[in-house]
Amino acid sequence: MTSDTRPLRLALFDLDHTLLPLDSDYEWGEFTIRIGWNDPVEFARRNGEFYAHYQAGTLDVHDYVRFATEAVRLRGPEASAAAHAQFMREVIGPAIQPQARDLIRQHQAAGDTVLIVTATNEFVTRPIAHALGVADDALLAVQLARDPLSGWYTGEIDGVPTMREGKVRRMEEWLAARQLGWADVDSTFYSDSMNDVPLLEKVNRPVATNPDPRLRALAQERGWRILDLFPQTEASQDAAS
Repeated sequence: MTSDTRPLRLALFDLDHTLLPLDSDYEWGEFTIRIGWNDPVEFARRNGEFYAHYQAGTLDVHDYVRFATEAVRLRGPEASAAAHAQFMREVIGPAIQPQARDLIRQHQAAGDTVLIVTATNEFVTRPIAHALGVADDALLAVQLARDPLSGWYTGEIDGVPTMREGKVRRMEEWLAARQLGWADVDSTFYSDSMNDVPLLEKVNRPVATNPDPRLRALAQERGWRILDLFPQTEASQDAAS
């Protein structure tokens, strides 16, 4: 703890279907099909299978990250950066809702430390975090290992993946690096997904945000706050993870 007796206030946010009305990882995969980086039939089939496993809580994140980053690994840094900039213009930018930006800014204006804690990898999410006004050191995403010679991604995960219980572990690493523990912070976490129940149970104020049906039922049962940040279409409700 610092000499300030007030606990550090943390506002933690999931990203996909919480701050965004879509799944950025899935949409990036679909985007790579549209720009000709992946075979439309085979990639779509495998992407859909992985997404179904994520929804069911059975995803092997290491297998998925190898699959999801293959095109980026093969294309290299320059082409990948250009493609992601196009992805931001065409897919993510139009999807960002003003109420999501406003919620982040409200916490920032109140002096809260805002972090995004997402199961999507850092290549996909870092520019999105920037667009939402969240700095590099406030993004906890799946970290991608880099080849020591080329400096480019290997397809493997570096450290603990930010998925399910891994989000709690990564937050505890973040706190420990600042000589803090859960008792030293006043924490809020916004999420849409049952995959995030471990972290929702850990914070002081869990907020089921645009929750999927299972999380909505659990939040009602436990008396957690429910926030419908933006209206979801029928299609997005069916796809919510």
